[in-house]
Amino acid sequence: MPIIKNCKIVLIDDEEGIRKITSITLEDRGYIVQTAADGEAGLHLCQETRPHIVLTDVRMPKMDGLEVLANLKKKLPDIEVIVITAFGDIETAVKALRLDASDFITKPLNDDALHTALDRAQERYISRKQVQDHTLLLEKGWAHTTQDLIRTFNFQENLIESSMDGIMGCDPDGTIVTFNRSMAAMLDYPKEKVISKMALDQFLSAEDADKLQNALQAPHYGGENKLYLYETVLSHRSGKAIPVQVSASVLFEQGKKSGTVYYFRNLQEIKKLEQEMAVQARILHQDKMISLGKLAASIVHEINNPLAGVLNYIRLMIRILNRGPLEADRQLKFQRYLDLVEKEIDRCSKLLSSLLTFSRKPSSAFTQVDVNDLLDRCILLSQHKLELQRIKLETRIDAQIHPVNGDYNQLQQCVINLIFNAVDAMPDGGFVSLQAGHDMQKEIVTIAVRDSGSGIDEKDLPRIFEPFFTTKQEGYGVGLGLSTVYGIIKNHKGIINASSPPGEGAVFTIELPFVSNAG
Repeated sequence: MPIIKNCKIVLIDDEEGIRKITSITLEDRGYIVQTAADGEAGLHLCQETRPHIVLTDVRMPKMDGLEVLANLKKKLPDIEVIVITAFGDIETAVKALRLDASDFITKPLNDDALHTALDRAQERYISRKQVQDHTLLLEKGWAHTTQDLIRTFNFQENLIESSMDGIMGCDPDGTIVTFNRSMAAMLDYPKEKVISKMALDQFLSAEDADKLQNALQAPHYGGENKLYLYETVLSHRSGKAIPVQVSASVLFEQGKKSGTVYYFRNLQEIKKLEQEMAVQARILHQDKMISLGKLAASIVHEINNPLAGVLNYIRLMIRILNRGPLEADRQLKFQRYLDLVEKEIDRCSKLLSSLLTFSRKPSSAFTQVDVNDLLDRCILLSQHKLELQRIKLETRIDAQIHPVNGDYNQLQQCVINLIFNAVDAMPDGGFVSLQAGHDMQKEIVTIAVRDSGSGIDEKDLPRIFEPFFTTKQEGYGVGLGLSTVYGIIKNHKGIINASSPPGEGAVFTIELPFVSNAG
């Protein structure tokens, strides 16, 4: 049941099915729900109805969810916004929290996660409104002296103490007169050692303290005597630095400054997410560069042959031209030579284009991926290496596989890694089988890579996806390939399994949810 009486929600999502199902679920719980199919319509609806909470998808046409969030915080800052993201989309979650989102949840929506996020948003809405009402009281003259300010804060202690953000109030001289529970936990300072005994400047370096006060007085961060989402660093009791996001407001009584209220949000978890994301990106790129080196070595041979042919044809055509005007039979030969040159150069161009695409280091971008096109590129990049190793490639790929939602580059990296692992397992040659299709009942796409190698020892199977675990000889790999594949597939809401029937080599099977409503 809603904590706020007659709690109003605006749901913004470009998928009609999600809007209908989520609306029914929320209305059954007692919420008043209105929906919009895109960001612009959602903003207009919010301005008309002034809801308590907005649920917005991130990926939408015209205006995405982060733009909706930024606009709402600018125009209607009292509204709490919960952002709906794709699973494992860490970068989007970080951006949403930086823009003061109440929370973020992942698709597909889980009822427990949804209602937990809504409960938090309501508590945050109530807490924010109470603090705003209290601030308004202070600005209207309820605090005539510092002691009045302290007594008023004590009177409102329950609402201030319940805030998830750290709240600090200072008198005109900068002495701390309010220091809530979240603030005490963030800095590990007991209230009795802080209130009326310490100043905000004591938790900041001299340089950061000057910058904070200058920002508070400047018009750039929310207006003069106001501060909105400014980032700085506080000092923990142990001496370690705590990155924070701060909003603040200077209070006035009869035209004179009567104090300042600060609201601090701990950014440590957000910074940790950013660091984890950066480490993951480095590992992904390192693994890709290993694969790229193998690809480049084989593609050099693949390109060398057609280029040698092109050179011979060009020399032959030069000799024909040197003999004088082209007769009819020579024109036909000339045309045939040009056709062959065009085909060979086109083949080289496609190889180089695929290699260039694979080598880039783009930001993670989830889009609708054509699985057939993805596998064609993987085959093109791997084929010559397979031929050099005397390995025959067998394919059984459905003609029209359902698309999946994912990062094209990362999924390509997964398939190529599995093919290269199969090659490494067959130093004396053999065959690799690449199979792909979809299961309509389970709504999944399956991609399987099978080899005729020696297989995987039964005792090693449970550990093959662990980072740095490898069965290769020293100097032939550091064991990042399969763990990288596992991490990518997990972030795509899929699963990967490995099996090794006795005497039948090894088979790796990827299962990914497909886009069922693809046009």
